[in-house]
Amino acid sequence: MTDFLAAEDRALLERHGLGTFDALWAKQLEAVDEPNTDGGGWSSVFRLELEGHAYYLKRQSNYLTRTLHAPFGEPSFAREFRNISRYNKLGIPALQAAFFGQRKVDGEVRAILLTRALDGWDDLDSLLQCWPELTAAQQSAILKACGQLARLLHGLRQVHGCFYPKHIFLQADGADYRAQLIDLEKTRPLLWGMRDRVKDLEPLVRRAPQWNEAQLRELLAAYVDQATDSSLVDAWVTRLTARRSRKETR
Repeated sequence: MTDFLAAEDRALLERHGLGTFDALWAKQLEAVDEPNTDGGGWSSVFRLELEGHAYYLKRQSNYLTRTLHAPFGEPSFAREFRNISRYNKLGIPALQAAFFGQRKVDGEVRAILLTRALDGWDDLDSLLQCWPELTAAQQSAILKACGQLARLLHGLRQVHGCFYPKHIFLQADGADYRAQLIDLEKTRPLLWGMRDRVKDLEPLVRRAPQWNEAQLRELLAAYVDQATDSSLVDAWVTRLTARRSRKETR
């Protein structure tokens, strides 16, 4: 596979001698957290800052996953990069890749995924921690942005697979909010209609206990593009509540 280097980032990376796989692999940086390990492989994340631009440099070695695309295994970053590219093509707001490449070196499978940092954005999980301090207008704008993001995602026949507050990033835009997604490793096409939609949305609601029923209805109204007191919103409240009850009683 030919390495991917985004046109918008090429000049900056090349000015710092970081426009190639080998240079990014050799770059000395402090890891953001402890590396993930699995099956004798590892995967680690580093923050890279260049001339006021920030990136997350992710490197992995023999950290493989089996997929229909690669039944004998491939770096998990390869799948994530394909998903990032698909979301970009479809117009679903999500993190952007600056570089991707993979190599086999003396039997070791290496992969690099460089993504642009979302500085200036807040994940929904953080916003939920200060939910009572937000104004009613801010809360409504956030609920609307999340509902519209889910509507766009499912309308384009995609399931995120980990539609959690920590994977939804928001940024104030006047009186409104913009939303986008990260962590696309588990995303897939929406194949099973209503079942897939409910299964994708319910974890978000379960992980946002700060939302009362009226706010849940605001989220769902944006999702189905109907009034909060519509029968369609009623039906969605029932579906999500039923699934949540089943999950909590297991």
